[in-house]
Amino acid sequence: MTKLLLPYLACLLFLICACSSSKTAAGKDNTNTELDQLQAMMAGTFSSAAQSLEDTAYFSINLVMYPIWEGQSDTRWLYVEQAVTAYIDQPYRQRVYRLAKVGENLYESKVYELPQPERFVHGWLDPALFAKISSDSLITRQGCAVYLEKDGEGCYSGSTKEKDCLSSLRGATYATSKVNICEDAVLSWDQGWSDTDEQVWGAVKGGYVFQRIE
Repeated sequence: MTKLLLPYLACLLFLICACSSSKTAAGKDNTNTELDQLQAMMAGTFSSAAQSLEDTAYFSINLVMYPIWEGQSDTRWLYVEQAVTAYIDQPYRQRVYRLAKVGENLYESKVYELPQPERFVHGWLDPALFAKISSDSLITRQGCAVYLEKDGEGCYSGSTKEKDCLSSLRGATYATSKVNICEDAVLSWDQGWSDTDEQVWGAVKGGYVFQRIE
């Protein structure tokens, strides 16, 4: 009887393993598709020019997010550059974002600084520049990751965690970021705070509204 059961048990074990493997592959495919969608919504050229015309408290800022290091399985990468439109060749912020799914409907946009960032100004014009460095050479902005959730309208929104993102800019001790990403616009509200929780830099009324121009 035992010998007769062996082929059946072997077949059952094979089916269980195959089913598990299929579910894992399907899960990865779904995750990759979701990351592709998030990256596609973030990638492009954006401007806050319209907002600056309506309210002089806001500057006209140019924002470019450009996909780099494509072809990786569970992460997506973006080179990010921001500059005052009048000084577009002198960006005041250059970052790399690493996108990953970290939970059910939860995505992490981890933030990095570039070594010698001046080498990468307008890097989307010469993508080969990014082939000369690897993610290992990036400088992690500890605690500054933004955690995003997708809403029913297909937009993503989220923020940094409490006071985790340390900052010494203009007397700040920590910084916060709130983000909303939709198909045609990105809202970004970065603020710096003192150790007594008083705002020392960043927009006061609300975030910058960057409208997609490309």
